[in-house]
Amino acid sequence: MLEDKNPQRTALEQLGEFGLIDHLTKNFELKQPSSLLGVGDDAAVMDFKGQRTVVSTDMLVEGVHFDLSYMPLKHLGYKSIMVNLSDIYAMNAIATQVTLSLAVSNRFPLEALEEFYEGVALACKLYHVDLVGGDTTSSNKGMIISVTSIGMADAKDIVYRKGAKPNDLLVVSGDVGGAYLGLQVLEREKEVFKVNPNNQPDLSPYSYIVERQLKPESRKDIVELLQKVEVKPTSMIDISDGLSSEIMHLCKRSDVGCNLFEDKIPLDPTVISTCEEFQMDSTMVALSGGEDYELLFTIDQADFPKIKGNPNLTVIGHMTEKSEGVHLITRANTKIPITAQGWNSFKA
Repeated sequence: MLEDKNPQRTALEQLGEFGLIDHLTKNFELKQPSSLLGVGDDAAVMDFKGQRTVVSTDMLVEGVHFDLSYMPLKHLGYKSIMVNLSDIYAMNAIATQVTLSLAVSNRFPLEALEEFYEGVALACKLYHVDLVGGDTTSSNKGMIISVTSIGMADAKDIVYRKGAKPNDLLVVSGDVGGAYLGLQVLEREKEVFKVNPNNQPDLSPYSYIVERQLKPESRKDIVELLQKVEVKPTSMIDISDGLSSEIMHLCKRSDVGCNLFEDKIPLDPTVISTCEEFQMDSTMVALSGGEDYELLFTIDQADFPKIKGNPNLTVIGHMTEKSEGVHLITRANTKIPITAQGWNSFKA
């Protein structure tokens, strides 16, 4: 297919703020019984019939959290919803609604925002959440995205970061480190492109880790799995800033220590091979990489038979008394103190 050298470009000022909102949200239909009124009034109206409501907000800023030189707008729309839903699932709740606010500079035409909202719509459809509101405005700093997720759960089912006890097992879903390495691959190819714009990168060997970066998935399935096998975690958090940071959060809030076993950390083969290529230590990548959006949680040892052998879950350590500290037990059986090395958006 020949590339259209003169794609249609509709200036946002032609629609105005309310016209833009109407245009971008016209195809969103309410699916949740709790959604009584969505976009179109001063506020959304929801009815959770006595259940607990959980709310989380995330902000994504161009140049800080994403780079549009390799992040397709549709993927960005999808990821914007995913990273926020993950916080709801980390409370052992089910996400039901989202609001989306967007600030864009005049370099973004209507067609670009349509592409972004296609990704938003796909995420909402697949995860069964309703878009019920938001805001749009102009920006002189590129694109800024703010998403608020709303979810619900019975009071008895909500899980907090606090609650872990000594001897609880530390469990992680999926595998870790892939998103960070996907970012390294994309950044490398960006630099190659700067030198030779005619170069077409072959990303096929890295498809798994690139997808982990550009199109992450929230682990709603893990919340549903735990409910099915009747396991309620004693504490839980999602892995957004790196495994070490999230372990430290659980330990601090629960007032416990932890032993994490290096040989138990789940790594995809692509992560291992790419670490070798980039001459990086795979354990350090797993501990400090971030953006995996897997769930990290603790369970009572009595619940271990219920999750034993499940391919989606890996026991990677256990909690200890606070006085014992937080340690990595290496493959050589040495004990190394863990310090939070996760991503910091305020670090220069």
